Order: sequence, then C-alpha cells, then structure tokens
Amino acid sequence: MSVVNLVETAAGLPEAWRSLPLGRVGTACVKVLRMDEMPVAEESHGGAEALLVLDGLLELVVDGTPVSVRAGELFMVAAGTPHTVSSGSRGTLVIVELPEE
Repeated sequence: MSVVNLVETAAGLPEAWRSLPLGRVGTACVKVLRMDEMPVAEESHGGAEALLVLDGLLELVVDGTPVSVRAGELFMVAAGTPHTVSSGSRGTLVIVELPEE
C-alpha cells in the first residue's frame, strides 16, 4: 500500500458526497469524500460510523440535535442513529464505517 493524500484524492472525485473506499481495517471500511455545501437527506446505518473532518466543516443534525464538526475533529454516530447533513458542509471527510450489528 502506498501513501494516499486524502485531500487531493477527495478533490479529484467526480461527485461530491460519493465516497471512495480506500481499504479495510479489520471489519471497518475506510472511505474518503468531498463535501460541497449541499445538504444530504436523513439516513441511518446498521453499523456505527466515525466521521473525521480533515479540512472544512461538517454540519450535522443527529437525532434532532445540531452538531458542528470542524477540521481535526471526529464525531461518532452510533448504529441506527438518524442523521442528516445540513447546508454549508464543505471540505474533506473521512468515514470509518463498521459493519451492521
């Protein structure tokens, strides 16, 4: 495996909010994506997610509560928790996704 520049990789993706799987660590899938200030509809997943903002800002609403995640910060979303991305989210996001529980 070679070194991956996550910011450059995300910037080169053809679509915002379409994650690129980079590999697996145990059962977890590591992905990168580019945020583009557009909102994303509410979703929930069968497995937990770790959301790491490399640069920019991630504006979430998690189970009805607004949460701002800034560059260098990590937010953990528990399995089954409804969350949505609000307008204004921008930058590079790394997602570590666990399989369904």
